[in-house]
Amino acid sequence: MGCLDEQVVIVTGAGRGIGRATALLCGREGARVLADDLGCDAAGRGADSSVSDRVANEIVALGGVAVASHEDVSGREGPRRLTERAMDEFGRLDAVIACAGVARNRQLLRMSDDDLDAVMNVQLRSSIRLTRAGAQTMARQGNGGSIVLSAGASALFGSPHQSSLTAAFAGLMGFARSAAMELRRQGIRVNTVAPLARTRLTENNPVFKGIGADSLSATHVAPVNAYLASRLSVEVSGEFVAVAGSRVYLLAVRETTGIFADGAGFALEELQRGWNEITRG
Repeated sequence: MGCLDEQVVIVTGAGRGIGRATALLCGREGARVLADDLGCDAAGRGADSSVSDRVANEIVALGGVAVASHEDVSGREGPRRLTERAMDEFGRLDAVIACAGVARNRQLLRMSDDDLDAVMNVQLRSSIRLTRAGAQTMARQGNGGSIVLSAGASALFGSPHQSSLTAAFAGLMGFARSAAMELRRQGIRVNTVAPLARTRLTENNPVFKGIGADSLSATHVAPVNAYLASRLSVEVSGEFVAVAGSRVYLLAVRETTGIFADGAGFALEELQRGWNEITRG
């Protein structure tokens, strides 16, 4: 028996990288998988239906149950149609794992509106709409469920030439925690995974130079996605979990003690004198 036996799981970005590794693992763990991938290039352009077809066929060949989907989740109606497809194919929905992503790395001064929209539509808006559509379906079922979103540690630390992506990740981090609070009463969990893994979107990142191809791979991330989708994590919600190879850890915001003013407020010079304590204390 698998940890996801009989559960219905949507995986977006399922044709390659982390999405593919996650879809395959969910299939091996007994889930019925709706494997969605538009089949676009790394920048979000074009379409190739064979990308999701291959991973769905691979799951079936391994003895699992899977259906391919070629939905464009970046559009307004894509996430809703995807959840409706899961209901049409399998009659229920237990988890949504959002792995779709695009790369438009640009210096801020050279970033176009098209670059900004492409990143925000896939990384942020589609995740919000998938969460809404999935949660609405799960709430109607009344059996709870799980939403697993994908972001990055740059949400907290920043990253040069990725200001749009970092903004999307930071938005997702705040959104996921708010959604987790709202949906707790319905038994729906919302968590975010921040992977450090070599994929077609990240392969040119200098961090991977000199590191073996198997050291920071998509297959390291898949078990965390599958665990958070499964009922093994029924008490886990609102977390920002990072994965870097064989290390899994939590990313958190820190609040310093700060300084306190006597009276109505601070003089500017007082803020200057206390700045180290404000920012590091």
